[in-house]
Amino acid sequence: MHTLDAADLYRLAIEKAPAGSRLHAAADEGVPFKEIATAVGRNRGIPVRGVSPEEAGDYFGFLQTFVQIDNPTSAAITRELLGWSPTRPGLIADLDQGHYFQA
Repeated sequence: MHTLDAADLYRLAIEKAPAGSRLHAAADEGVPFKEIATAVGRNRGIPVRGVSPEEAGDYFGFLQTFVQIDNPTSAAITRELLGWSPTRPGLIADLDQGHYFQA
C-alpha cells in the first residue's frame, strides 16, 4: 500500500474508528507472492524463477513457511467502517515506479 494511502487511513482511524476496532490496511487484495517477487527482480535486474516447496527453505530460510502461505487480504470492513478508499498506485505499480530501489 502506498504510504500516503496509509497516512490517510491512520488519520481516519484516529478520527472515526470506534474504540477496539480491528482495521486492515490493504489497498490491493490477493497479490500473489510470485507477482511481488517478479516486480522486485525486474526493478533490481535480478532474474526470478519458481522454486519447489522442497527448495524454498534454501532460498527463504525461516521465512519459507510465510512465503508458501496463501493468505489473501481484504480491507473491505475497514473501507466500509471508515469510508477509506486508497487512490494511489497499487503495490506492483508502486514497486515499478522504482523509488524503493534507488541506491
